[in-house]
Amino acid sequence: MNQTNSLNAANGFYKLSWLQRIGFGSGDLAQNLIFQTVACYLMLYLTTVLKISPAFVSGLILTVRLIDCFWSPVVGRYIDNRNPRLGKYRTYLLYGGIPLTIAACFLMLPQVATWSMPMKMAYATISYTLLSMIYSVVNIPYGSIMASMTRDNDEVLILTSTRMVCANIGQIVVQAGFPIGLAMFLHSAINWDQAIFMAIGTIPAFIILPSLPILKRLLGKKGLYYTLLSIGFVGFTILFSVGKFGDVKESTLLIQTAKIMTGVGLLVGSLMWALVPEVITESEHRTGNRPAATVNALAGVAFKAGFSIAGWITPLVMGLIGFNLASEESALPTDPSAWFAVTCIFAVVGFVLLTLCFLGSKENITTTPEKPVSFGQMWEEFKANKCLQLVLGIFVVVFLASFISAPVNAYYTELSKYSETAQNAILWFTCIIPAMLLIVVAYLIHKYPLTDERLDEMNREIEARHK
Repeated sequence: MNQTNSLNAANGFYKLSWLQRIGFGSGDLAQNLIFQTVACYLMLYLTTVLKISPAFVSGLILTVRLIDCFWSPVVGRYIDNRNPRLGKYRTYLLYGGIPLTIAACFLMLPQVATWSMPMKMAYATISYTLLSMIYSVVNIPYGSIMASMTRDNDEVLILTSTRMVCANIGQIVVQAGFPIGLAMFLHSAINWDQAIFMAIGTIPAFIILPSLPILKRLLGKKGLYYTLLSIGFVGFTILFSVGKFGDVKESTLLIQTAKIMTGVGLLVGSLMWALVPEVITESEHRTGNRPAATVNALAGVAFKAGFSIAGWITPLVMGLIGFNLASEESALPTDPSAWFAVTCIFAVVGFVLLTLCFLGSKENITTTPEKPVSFGQMWEEFKANKCLQLVLGIFVVVFLASFISAPVNAYYTELSKYSETAQNAILWFTCIIPAMLLIVVAYLIHKYPLTDERLDEMNREIEARHK
């Protein structure tokens, strides 16, 4: 057995310890403490605390994401072409983690609330742009670590499951913890219905992700995705039906059940990260290079594209419909000191976890090209790699579905407070649009060609070439 394990390790099929898996996963937990704060609450902070117009916030989010579309490939190219002493990818968890923590703390500086509106807009633009750029310096190499730890598909699935469990811990801590933290800081009553609704969709991750190897064997890779998407679609349908024809306040159990079901469907977004190492393997098999950071940078662009489209559309369209987030009654407290305190706590804890990830991750498979990867080669790789194109398309759509409803979820449990026009706007963004997008995701997954058998064959051929 030991000889078999040694042979597999020599061929790149490394078996990892749980300490390594959890150490790697702690990095996603760290990043989600910051990312989920931005995804779920930054728009609300800018519109309800700073009172910046939704139209400006919409444009800001879109602009920053467009900048990131150019910035992320720069970061990916830089990382792929270098091999630092502390690790090709691990190094940036420390070098990027410190400025990331500082930038996150300065994102919601309480003094800004007293400034003039032009100064608020300028500060929001600079602080958010810097945070986004620094986040890429940490997120892109972090995503590349998984592809450097092992070629074993079963291990990659376990790593993905561990990573996504940790990510969802971060998600539930932020989504429920932020409104709870605001209330505790202000010594006010906690709206438990709201906090639970914001976070309960994360619960399926803790049940399904640890069971992924078993579920995958039972349902197959695509069958697993289709099952999850179908459950999510039904959940969104129930939420819409209750919100439109029933009483949200009197249907708490049904609403919470439906929210859990939507979390099952949106969990497919987490599983998409398991396809990134597959695309990297396909590229290595075809070209001889293993552009892990480059592919992760492109995946990050697609992921952020979905997030940015959601952040752009939500405040803009809701304002056009007649629900102005800056002038309507806020669903959360608006004390700027409370927002700053909660954000700083998440940021500092995140840095501690990034340090644990640095210590716990081990890079076993890394390559540095003999010649630097050019942007032209990156574009050529995108054009040539059909699997990459499909995966990027799935990333855009599934994360658009996830984030288009995130900031508006805080308003769903208080639906009866608002006018009929506002209620319809909330229902469109929390139910109808995400449900339609899940159908698109199912179609794209149907087109994805790589099977586990083909991937194992590719990996063996790659290792044979190296010998």
